[in-house]
Amino acid sequence: MAWTRRSPVGNGSSATVYLASTASSGELFAVKSAELLKSDFLKTEQRILSSLSHPSIVGYRGFDVTRENGKLMYNLFMEYADGGTLTDEIFRRGGRIKEATAAFYTREIVRGLEYLHKQGLVHCDIKAKNILIAGDGLKIADFGCSKWVCEAEAVKGGTPMFMAPEVARGEKQGISSDIWALGCTLIEMVTGALPWKTTDDPVSVLYRIGYSGESPEVPSFLSEKGKDFLRKCLRREATERWSASQLLEHPFLGELSSGLEEIKELHSYSESPTSILDQSLWNSLEEESETLLKTEQWDDEDEDDDRIERLATFSGEIKWELGDENWITIRSYVDGEDEDELNFSRNDLDDLEEEGRIVSEKVQYLELLDKTVSFRVR
Repeated sequence: MAWTRRSPVGNGSSATVYLASTASSGELFAVKSAELLKSDFLKTEQRILSSLSHPSIVGYRGFDVTRENGKLMYNLFMEYADGGTLTDEIFRRGGRIKEATAAFYTREIVRGLEYLHKQGLVHCDIKAKNILIAGDGLKIADFGCSKWVCEAEAVKGGTPMFMAPEVARGEKQGISSDIWALGCTLIEMVTGALPWKTTDDPVSVLYRIGYSGESPEVPSFLSEKGKDFLRKCLRREATERWSASQLLEHPFLGELSSGLEEIKELHSYSESPTSILDQSLWNSLEEESETLLKTEQWDDEDEDDDRIERLATFSGEIKWELGDENWITIRSYVDGEDEDELNFSRNDLDDLEEEGRIVSEKVQYLELLDKTVSFRVR
């Protein structure tokens, strides 16, 4: 297939996502690219995506290898969703999503999880940044951490703040771990913040998740049905969490009316453009969701302390994305300046705040690592 690479729409730690179009018809799709020599993770994602087909899973469109600027590139073709991520939707709605809308979105995600789990697949990194919004509904995306159930016991990965207790302890990562992350994602939707309100270092956070006996706080403003749904997701004992199939029957989701018209009312995207002729100007370019922890192999002899230490320090590039809890954020607002993508160190952020170029209450610091971080400015 002849195709044209167009604007970048996302940039992760190991790959870049571009908008692309076919040469013959101008049909739009997304292409995720990495150097061929560093593309094993992308090949794994291709094998997984190519085996899946469901309305709530981002669509697979193929792959190829190209030579660009003297380098061989591996390209994974996927459905293009112009609504961005669920994280973007939270920002568009003023920092939080109303419960009725969040319930509808949650049902879309649970339908996708039910399908994945019936296929024997664990996503391993469910969170708002890995959920895309298209004209026909929400799509689970980013299968870089995903594992088949038969493999999941030995492999640990995902985003720390969304890890289930058993994963934080370095134990089994099964389908119930996705249900825990689903509960965390619902909290993220309705509060605009991540589920654990803490400023501790990551090792302490992982200890808290794994060993404290606590669960994320259920927002007090939710309805009783919403609270009960969350409690079904956030049971610390993995075997006690409800399955995706059970959750679809929960009153929090079960009493919603169904149909495409409802989701069109819930967000401003009536249809994702299918051709370059449908779109006169590309919408905002958003940073692709990154896996905050690469997959890591454990030995049975590893002590709990060692496992948590490795979870907290693996790769040396952990980024904790929190809203208003004294961590790092990738967004802020600069008065009177156009949106631009920049890199700032912690000292740079201090200087910008002192100069009044960044609204002080929006400045978030990376307490874990004193190094340059990705930062988006508006």
